Amino acid sequence: MSEPEFLTSTRATYETVARAYTEASREGLRERPFDRAFLTLFAELVREAGGTPGGRVADVGCGPGHVTRFLRDLGLHAFGLDLSPAMLGRARETYPDLEFREASVLDLGVTDQSLDGIVALFSFNTVPPEHLSVMLNGFRRALRPGGLVLLAFSVRETPLGMTSWLDHEVDLPLQRLVPDEVARALTDAGLPVVSQTVRAPRPPHETRPYAHLLASRPTVF
Repeated sequence: MSEPEFLTSTRATYETVARAYTEASREGLRERPFDRAFLTLFAELVREAGGTPGGRVADVGCGPGHVTRFLRDLGLHAFGLDLSPAMLGRARETYPDLEFREASVLDLGVTDQSLDGIVALFSFNTVPPEHLSVMLNGFRRALRPGGLVLLAFSVRETPLGMTSWLDHEVDLPLQRLVPDEVARALTDAGLPVVSQTVRAPRPPHETRPYAHLLASRPTVF
């Protein structure tokens, strides 16, 4: 089966901008206090839920690996997944002590119920609506009962075709992402939302609102 076009275009874009993106992300999460706060909360909830000692967590769309590093420093057994070999190369070069694997949001390449948590920060904005349920159902299958999902994304009411990024020509279709719609998709996939937060942009680098959603696979008794 051929891969969906959006995955091909997303991979091609990140292969193109890998070096520039890594340089732009060199400060990691230092200037992103909301992301740090939600990742810290996520780590605490993963530990509270039990499961695998240390909490086995996938950082989906890990890019250059700074979020994976942050999760590991919080005490979780975190590893990174990305569909771009160039990005994975950058991550492995920067964090040689961490594990990074090639995978897509539609196929994490892990066994069912093998994860205590999944983080996807700004890494599914190219997923078309017809593939969002596939992604989230895959997340649910990968999680143990009681496992958690943390999603973060910029709120976008209309799709956008991105043609230039980090001084490179790209072809990146960014999809409509509205918090209530993503929350419904999570619930429909069997991952009811436990927290939904939308915040105003923080100038000068942010121009639109941002959302953080926490969801959990219900515990089976």
